[in-house]
Amino acid sequence: MRIYLDVCCLNRPFDDQTVDRNYMESKAVLVILSRMEEGEWKWVSSEIVDYEISKTPNVRRIQNINQLIGNADECIAVTREIVNRAKEIETVGFEPFDAIHLACAEHAKADIFLTTDDKLIRKASQKKELDVRISNPLDWLQEGFQDED
Repeated sequence: MRIYLDVCCLNRPFDDQTVDRNYMESKAVLVILSRMEEGEWKWVSSEIVDYEISKTPNVRRIQNINQLIGNADECIAVTREIVNRAKEIETVGFEPFDAIHLACAEHAKADIFLTTDDKLIRKASQKKELDVRISNPLDWLQEGFQDED
C-alpha cells in the first residue's frame, strides 16, 4: 500500500487536541505513520510537501513536522511532467497546491491520497479525472478496520 499524506495530515498531530475532530484525526494519522514505520505501508512524499512545510510560520511546528517526514520511504521530485499534469488538474477546479500534490501522488502511483481538507475531498469525489483515490485519514482507516472484520 502506497500512501501520500498531504500537509494537512502532517499538521494534524500538532493542532489543538481539545477539538474532538483534531484529536480523532491525529490518532488516525499517528496509527498510519506507525504502520508505515513498521514497514506495513509505504509513505510517498514529495518536494512540494517539503516546500509547503517550509512556508509554515511556526518554526517549532516546522521542526516537528520535519521529524515526521524524515521517515518517508520515497520523495517525488517535481518534474515538468508533474507540473503539466498539475495544470490539467487545475483546469477541472483544483487549487494550485492541491493540484501539484495530486499530480505527485498520481506520478508515485499512490494507492491513496490522505487529507483532512474537506473541500478537497468533496471536490475530488465529484471528479473522474483523477488517477488516485482521496480520503480523510480517519475515514480511510475505519474503512480498513471494517474490511478486516
